[in-house]
Amino acid sequence: MPVKIRLQRHGKKGKPFYWIVAADARSKRDGKSLEKLGTYNPNTNPATINLDIDRAVKWLQNGAQPTDTAKAILSYKGALLKNHLAGGVRKGALTEEQAEEKFQAWLDDKAKRVDAKVDGLSKADASAKAKALEAEKEANEARIAKNAPAPVVAEVEAPAEEAVEEAPQTIDEAAAEANEAPVAEKVEEVKASKEEE
Repeated sequence: MPVKIRLQRHGKKGKPFYWIVAADARSKRDGKSLEKLGTYNPNTNPATINLDIDRAVKWLQNGAQPTDTAKAILSYKGALLKNHLAGGVRKGALTEEQAEEKFQAWLDDKAKRVDAKVDGLSKADASAKAKALEAEKEANEARIAKNAPAPVVAEVEAPAEEAVEEAPQTIDEAAAEANEAPVAEKVEEVKASKEEE
């Protein structure tokens, strides 16, 4: 029975989620599988991969053939390297401890690279948010400046100051001016009515 390590699609439309499985090559894509080895979620950045490396190596040593995508995932997680090192141990080129040490060093290096990518993505996201916030502040300030009636306020204040300067100095002067104005108007009215007669 030819065995393949391949992906089984799950998840909903537009949001795929895959199981990494060892299955008979003749079975359907999402059909019966022999063993679930892990999961692969391409919707996150970087992609989230959970893989049982030891079980994947066991299937590789028993002759399972990975598909192209599964091979890329196994390589990314180190299953192919561990299989290669296990072959070196079987041939006597390495000891078990040396192989485990090399594999652990590779895992540490890989973890640093993934963390660097995550940090770079978070910094890029934070800078994009900061730029968007600055652009929004500038747009708001421009909108407020466009709608603000600042010149109208200055014109209203100027005539009020002139009116204060023209006002009489004392109460007696104000009363005298008030009395003089109606008398002068009445005199003019009387003259106008006499001229008409």
